[in-house]
Amino acid sequence: MLRNARHNKILEIISAKEVETQEQLREELAACNFSVTQATVSRDIKELHLFKVKGTHKRFRYTSVREDEGGLTEKMRALFITCVEEIIPVGNLIVVRTLNGNGSNAGVVIDRLSYREIVGTISGDDTVLIICENAANAQSVCNKLATIVKG
Repeated sequence: MLRNARHNKILEIISAKEVETQEQLREELAACNFSVTQATVSRDIKELHLFKVKGTHKRFRYTSVREDEGGLTEKMRALFITCVEEIIPVGNLIVVRTLNGNGSNAGVVIDRLSYREIVGTISGDDTVLIICENAANAQSVCNKLATIVKG
């Protein structure tokens, strides 16, 4: 029960604040009456599948796949994992190559994710073109999509 409460608190903290390091996360947890070691924080990060993305105020911040997936169902995630063959960043653009006939399916999943870094998408038969405002945003989206594909 304590672990679940701590995990929920971690997700709450990283959605409200830009937390860049495990030590910062440990301190935030301590402020919420969760006394944990750095090893526990490290284990929690792994269990929650947290990863770092470019922050607004700090260089990087922790985020969760859940936070950025905008209600993506398991079926949609499985479809995306199955149909995506390659994700290629090209400047502020991203080319997502899919199995034949699955470009629109992947496009629907990407649109459903509602990533703030994405300006728009165009889907074809076996390709999705993602348009971002800049190369840094494109790389951030690539990292998030790669995390989903890796499962």
